[in-house]
Amino acid sequence: MTCLLNFLLIKKDSFALLPPSAVHVYALRGGVLYIEVFLLYYFYMSEEKNNTALYRKYRPQSFKDVIGQDHVIKVIENSIKQNSISHAYLFAGSRGTGKTSVARIFAHEIGTTGSDLYEMDAASNRGIDDIREIREGVNTLPFESKYKVYIIDEVHMLTKEAFNALLKTLEEPPPHAVFILATTETDKLPETVVSRCQSFTFRRPNQNILREFAVGIAKKEGFNLEASAADLVALLGDGSFRDTQGILQKVIAGSSDKKISREEVELVTGAPRNSIVNEFIDSIAAGDSQKGIVALHTAAEQNIDTNIFAKLVLEKMRFVLLLSHAPDMEKVIKERVSAEDFEYLHALAKAKNKNLSLTALLEIIKATQLIGRAHISELPLELALVKLAGKE
Repeated sequence: MTCLLNFLLIKKDSFALLPPSAVHVYALRGGVLYIEVFLLYYFYMSEEKNNTALYRKYRPQSFKDVIGQDHVIKVIENSIKQNSISHAYLFAGSRGTGKTSVARIFAHEIGTTGSDLYEMDAASNRGIDDIREIREGVNTLPFESKYKVYIIDEVHMLTKEAFNALLKTLEEPPPHAVFILATTETDKLPETVVSRCQSFTFRRPNQNILREFAVGIAKKEGFNLEASAADLVALLGDGSFRDTQGILQKVIAGSSDKKISREEVELVTGAPRNSIVNEFIDSIAAGDSQKGIVALHTAAEQNIDTNIFAKLVLEKMRFVLLLSHAPDMEKVIKERVSAEDFEYLHALAKAKNKNLSLTALLEIIKATQLIGRAHISELPLELALVKLAGKE
């Protein structure tokens, strides 16, 4: 007990680093001191341990750090400057687009300190009792800030009863309360809740944004991410900054030197090798469905995600068409693929193969859209190959 008290005194200036949940427990609950000290100690050590994760290390700390959400940031910054703060905001968008980060930055920008910031994950705290706790505490004045900010993540997971309780609070909020609801599934929210919020839709970052994002972080970490490697990391990131950082962290951990090649990314992530993807494209060019089906079967045996395989095929087929019909794109494409791969794509474009046509690209796009609904994920691509080969 004495040791913990000493720790509390020594680390008192470091409490700003604590996650909000730890500060809330300390601020909201009276009672036995050793419980408070233990919780603070626990969360402090947890935060220190998690600082090594890239998504934590490079989490945006201010609005200028947020990438790809200018349409949201501009409006929020203006509202803060004009002191026009709404009582409720709805941040909608797919995972890893920065909803929670922007919510925390927003709270900081309106002067809310850790003791007046409350975060709740509705995926695990979804019942009426959880919302009742908020309702009971929302009317009390903030400890040291102008506003008390409540961030409810994955809000669509709340039960019907919990939504009804939340609605009552949103209808008659005290002037010092600000709610920020974050969700990946807006369609699951009651219209009565949505209508009482100022809504913002966070955009999925495109592959170009994620590629530059990955290159920038790799550089800060002292690594050189080759162009084709960065392109693959961005594709695997699937429209999520957080997923892109997670993939990059695995690749960096598995790298033997400071230069990361596409082959290293393929090895660490289990992405299909260039040669397998090229064999599939060659089969379309040659009208040989058997060769393509064998390549697809090889990918499946290696436990490669069929969606990722299809995306890589589409990307390369698109590059071939661009090289054929928009020669000015050559420099851009050259920067995104390896020298060997560019030679391969350039040769296909130069050959002006009638099988690598718009029709073929559209057929693969249709097949890709069906992969998630097929009982056998490879089947849509197999059917597309047979159709393109004229063997239907």
